[in-house]
Amino acid sequence: MRVGLFLTCLNDMLFAGVGKAVVRVLERLGHEVVFPLAQTCCGQAHLNTGYRSECAPLARKFATDFAGLDHVVSPSASCVAMVREHHPALVAPGVRVPPVHEFTEFLVDVLGVTDVGAVFPHRVTYHPTCHGLRALNLGDRPTALLRAVRGLSLVDLPEATQCCGFGGTFALKNADTSVAMGTDKARHVLATDAEVLAAVDNSCLMHIGGLLSRWRAATRVLHVAEILASGD
Repeated sequence: MRVGLFLTCLNDMLFAGVGKAVVRVLERLGHEVVFPLAQTCCGQAHLNTGYRSECAPLARKFATDFAGLDHVVSPSASCVAMVREHHPALVAPGVRVPPVHEFTEFLVDVLGVTDVGAVFPHRVTYHPTCHGLRALNLGDRPTALLRAVRGLSLVDLPEATQCCGFGGTFALKNADTSVAMGTDKARHVLATDAEVLAAVDNSCLMHIGGLLSRWRAATRVLHVAEILASGD
């Protein structure tokens, strides 16, 4: 199967290793990954800040960049939610928005896979990000994949469904509230004694991980794709 990879601008600029992890997992499962070099931002930040007219050209460009692909995969639940929920109303009538899947959703629902052959002998806790939990309804797909990783011990995160407080531009416009929410989440993470905090959105991991690093905590943050790619 030929699968298009929508890396997203945040991952491209700051977490390119996550894209490489997605490629390793999909190729390990026998699929060809296509990376359109012209891809850019999905426009989520623009739309969330009220710049709808500026977002529309990005939505049209996305449809052009990924045209002809049966499946597009992204390691960002928030960007997938943006494309799925808002792009159809932003492109011209009759323009096809390619079907986009969040990475764990694609593995479980499309490929029918939970065991991807990963090995990761560490204690891990999982944060269900807001877009993954409420917009995409990912449910237990990410945790089913993590539980199938050999050597991994998955521990429950207290108050798991509580928002971490990042919220994109929310963190910039409401910094004090954002930090307070992130502090609560980081404290819950530390209460698990986990070595690693995993999630399906690097934006949330960046927010929580920033607090953990400032506290000099030993817990590190990893995208679920990075864990699933381990063991190569």
